[in-house]
Amino acid sequence: MALRVAKAYSKRYARPYTRKSKVKAKSYIKSVPNSKVVKLKMGDVEGWSKGKYKTILKIISKEKIQLRDNAIEAVRQFLHRFLTEKVGKDYYLEVNVYPHHVLRENKMITGAGADRMQTGMALSFGATMGRAAFVAQGQTMFTVGVNSLKAEQIARKLIASSKAKVPCSVGVETIYVK
Repeated sequence: MALRVAKAYSKRYARPYTRKSKVKAKSYIKSVPNSKVVKLKMGDVEGWSKGKYKTILKIISKEKIQLRDNAIEAVRQFLHRFLTEKVGKDYYLEVNVYPHHVLRENKMITGAGADRMQTGMALSFGATMGRAAFVAQGQTMFTVGVNSLKAEQIARKLIASSKAKVPCSVGVETIYVK
């Protein structure tokens, strides 16, 4: 089954739901879906821990939203791929948000020949269909560390083009370490 549109989940209406019962028979959520976020730290992790990078770019959310795990993974793959291709191995990329919140969906019948709308049960619990991270306004979503001025310009262009993959307005905070 295809994913629902991001606007169905991007605005933060729900309260966080992360619980899964240890007794499977008593649990509403029988299994929590696996997170699609594969890695959280990429690039030169040792250099980052030693304080090698002098320019730090932080991608910050300007809105309070739910960020689905597939959106986090899409931005991560995009930034990682092009930073490796254009900058080389002299960079650091970190994902600062993790999808803990379990998303639920009340499945409805759709398809050809559906001449009447299906109403379904009001306020139903729904089946699990994914995970999301709750992102507060002003929270850092991704961190990029680079050294040279050229690498900083490349990273800024990549961040600008990755904004389309995130369902909120995004800002970039720059920190210069001496």
